[in-house]
Amino acid sequence: MEGLEQLKTQAGRLKKLAGQWSSQALEYIHQVPSEQIYAAVAILLFTSFLLLLVRLFKRPKANTILLTGLSGSGKTVLFYQLRDGSSHHGTVTSMEPNEGTFVLHSEKLKNGKENPVHLIDVPGHSRLRAKLDDVLPQAAGIVFVVDALEFLPNCRAASEYLYDILTKVSVVRKKIPVLILCNKTDKVTAHSKEFIRKQLEKEIDKLRASRSVISTADIANDFTLGVPGEPFSFSQCQNKVKVAEASGVTGEISEVEQFIRDHVKS
Repeated sequence: MEGLEQLKTQAGRLKKLAGQWSSQALEYIHQVPSEQIYAAVAILLFTSFLLLLVRLFKRPKANTILLTGLSGSGKTVLFYQLRDGSSHHGTVTSMEPNEGTFVLHSEKLKNGKENPVHLIDVPGHSRLRAKLDDVLPQAAGIVFVVDALEFLPNCRAASEYLYDILTKVSVVRKKIPVLILCNKTDKVTAHSKEFIRKQLEKEIDKLRASRSVISTADIANDFTLGVPGEPFSFSQCQNKVKVAEASGVTGEISEVEQFIRDHVKS
């Protein structure tokens, strides 16, 4: 009972003190010119409005990397290598996008805090490539995978797909970097990245010439590649295009990991 009485006494004192503070605050407010009060309220409201606009329109940093290329080029194996260090026996065909947000497997044992990567493996089948357009707006980079072992039979098809990517409005305007990744280079009969680069440039040069006769209305949403009157080269692209080598089966993927880390910032 004695403790209860003490609590009531303390509560009464606090109530009385709060009343005094309230009275003093009201007295002070009445002494301040009304113009200053209105100005302070206006500044507070304006600042709150600006902060709200910043939060609404501030774009989050892109952390998405797209893996794409023809079917059978090894995209899905690379996805698993990057995610968990496993090739899944090297024979994986994907008809649906593999997607995940994770720290690269090679960085999991490091002490530093690495930024997670959002990786999307876009199926390479021609009927499913339209899905690429759905995810391009969020891309920080594109890895275009080429089968270095079976390159020549697929050179034309790979060049057409790569041409379509390089001329897309979102890729050109946002200058999305592209890594042409020559996969399966662990095989003795695989073509070198220099050979693949030159052949792709030659084929794209032919495509550029043949597609230039299409009416302007049909290509209104696309950009033309290269410099008129000069042979096409990837160095002429408005976005950065690099060629690298890898082997998804053996886990030799350091160049693609470096590309991802260069373009997915913390």
